[in-house]
Amino acid sequence: MTKALLSTTYFGPVQWYQKIHRHGLCLIEQHENFQKQTYRNRCIIATANGTQALTVPVIHQPTPTPDSSAKSSAPPITSLLISDHGNWRHLHWNALCSAYGDSPFFEFYADDIQPFFFERRWETLFEFNLDIIHTLCELLDIHPNLQLTDSYMDAPVNPHIIDYRSGINPKHPAEDPDFQPRPYWQVFQQRHGFLPNLSILDLLFNTGPEAIFYL
Repeated sequence: MTKALLSTTYFGPVQWYQKIHRHGLCLIEQHENFQKQTYRNRCIIATANGTQALTVPVIHQPTPTPDSSAKSSAPPITSLLISDHGNWRHLHWNALCSAYGDSPFFEFYADDIQPFFFERRWETLFEFNLDIIHTLCELLDIHPNLQLTDSYMDAPVNPHIIDYRSGINPKHPAEDPDFQPRPYWQVFQQRHGFLPNLSILDLLFNTGPEAIFYL
């Protein structure tokens, strides 16, 4: 049975959740450096005006290099702090309410999702994402074996480990023959057509308990 190697995600795309559903064991990379404009701190939803990216602002605290020079390296993903800049929690929740308030299952799941935007018990992006992932797995009724990496994993040479860290990407997605998005009903489908591989929230709010059958 193959293992999936994945980066952390903020309400990640359907493709990401397909991987943790279909692989027997999933490794979430916790020793990588943060990369901008990725699913690590953003999700894509469907709105009346088309797709919209919701991005969690983070605080960059570069780690000094051992030679004590002026140079610094990017911080590991686990030390990246969530910023309160721009009242983003309020904006994200309002965007979800506007986009999915008329979806069949928004009210059914709202109480489970809302705390991530109204409670501030999370300091780091990584722990925030991890709790989101566990909650979404419960709502989707999927039961993956999730483990965190012990150290940074270079591109695996083990044929039983498939590296999705850079391939599942909103800007430059890699070809993935194992992921063929199956259309499902979306709130604004008559206006924009079916929009594939959006945030898992899009699938959940629109299909409810049937979401698992699309993974």
